[in-house]
Amino acid sequence: MKFNYKQTMLVGLAFLTISAFWQLYDFTIPLILKNTFKINDAIAGFIMSFDNIIALFLLPLFGTLSDKTQTKIGRRTPYIIAGTIASVIFMMIIPYAAHKQNLAVFITSLFFVLISMAVYRSPSVALMPDVTPKPLRSKGNAVINLMGTIGGALFLMLNSFLAPDTRNPETANYWPIFISTAVIMLAGTLVLILTVNEPKMSEKMRQESAAMGIDPEDENVSAEPAYVKEKLQKDVRKSMFFILISVSLWYMGYNAITSAFSKYAINALGMKESMASLILVVSVITATAAFIPIGITSSKIGRKKSILYGVVLLTAAFAVTSLYRSYSPLFFVIFAVAGIAWACINVNSLPMVLEISKSGNVGKYTGYYYTFSMAAQVITPILSGIMLERFGYFTLFPYGSVFIGLAFFTMLMVKHGDSKPPVPVSKLEVFNAAD
Repeated sequence: MKFNYKQTMLVGLAFLTISAFWQLYDFTIPLILKNTFKINDAIAGFIMSFDNIIALFLLPLFGTLSDKTQTKIGRRTPYIIAGTIASVIFMMIIPYAAHKQNLAVFITSLFFVLISMAVYRSPSVALMPDVTPKPLRSKGNAVINLMGTIGGALFLMLNSFLAPDTRNPETANYWPIFISTAVIMLAGTLVLILTVNEPKMSEKMRQESAAMGIDPEDENVSAEPAYVKEKLQKDVRKSMFFILISVSLWYMGYNAITSAFSKYAINALGMKESMASLILVVSVITATAAFIPIGITSSKIGRKKSILYGVVLLTAAFAVTSLYRSYSPLFFVIFAVAGIAWACINVNSLPMVLEISKSGNVGKYTGYYYTFSMAAQVITPILSGIMLERFGYFTLFPYGSVFIGLAFFTMLMVKHGDSKPPVPVSKLEVFNAAD
C-alpha cells in the first residue's frame, strides 16, 4: 500500500487556508482588542473564545452533515467552497471596523466570519481520511499539518513585513495583511477545486482498503459510504474517552500560549511585533520540517509513543521559557523544539480517533475530536486571561506547561487507536487494488 504524497498535499490545501486564517486571528485580533478598542485581558480572553464556543456546536454538526451529503463533487467539497467564500467576505469587514474604531461592527463581522470558518473546518479535515487508508493516516495527517503550517508560515512571513504599528490605533493599517490572507485562502481553494476529484479519490481508497482487509463491513466500495451509527465496545470507548481528554488538556496549555504570545512578547518582554512574529515563524518552520519524518517514524514506533514523547518535550520547552524575564536569542531554539514537539502530538492525535471510525462516519469522529479540542479552547483563553490580568504575564508559560504535562498521564490510559498493519485478503486483490 503506497502513500500518495501529491494527492494528500492537494487535499491539504483546504487546511492551508484554514491555518492561514487562524494565524491571522490569533496574532492580530488580540492586538486590535487591546490597542484599538482598549479592552482588558480578561474580556479580550472571553472574546477570543468566541471561535471555540461557536466551533463547539458547529464543527460536530457540519462534520456529521458532510457525512450525510451526496453531491457530484463529493461530500466535503461543497462545504469547503461555501465556507471559504463566506469567510473571506466577512473577514474583510474587520480592518474597516478597526480603522473606524467601531466595536459593534467589529464584533458582528468577527461573529459571522467564525461561523463561516466552522462551516468547512470539519469537512476539510475529514477529506484526508476519506481518501487515505487507515494505516497511512499518520503520514496523511503529517502532510495535512505540513500544509497547515505552510499556511501559517505564509501569514507570519507576510506579517513580519506588513504588520502595522498597533500602538497607534489612529494610523494602524490592517488592510494589507487581511487582503494578503484572503488571497491565500481563495487561491488555495481554487487550486483544490481544479485538482481534487473527491468522489474518484474516495472510491479508490475504499477499493484499496477492501483489498487489504480494512473495514470489511463496507459492503459496496464503488458507492459513497452510508452514514454509520454504532456503539463502541467498553474498552474501546474507554480509550476514546482518554484520547479526547488528552486532546483537551494539551489544547488547554498550547492554545493559551499561542493566543496570548503576541501580547506577552510585546508587553512583558518589550519585543516588537515583527520579532514576536519571527519567533513563531521558527516554531512553524521546524514543525513543518518535522511533520513528514514524524509521520514515517510514528508508523514504526506507534502513534501513542510519539505523542508521549511530544508531550514531554513540549512541557519542558514551555517550562524553560517561563524562567525568562526578558528577550533572549535562545527563544528561537526553544520554540524550534516546541515546534517539533507539537508536531509529534498533532500528527498522531486525530488519526488515533479516526482509527476507531468507519468510512461512513469519519466526519462525525472528526467532530468528536474538535468538540473536545474546542471545549478546552473555550475555557483556556478566559482562564489564562484572568491569570494574566490578576497575577501578571509571567503566569502564561507555567500555566501552559501544567496542562500539557497532565496529558502525559491520561495518554498512558489509552489502549486503542494505534495503526494496525494491513492484511491483504488475497494476493489477487492486492494487484487489483494497485491498478
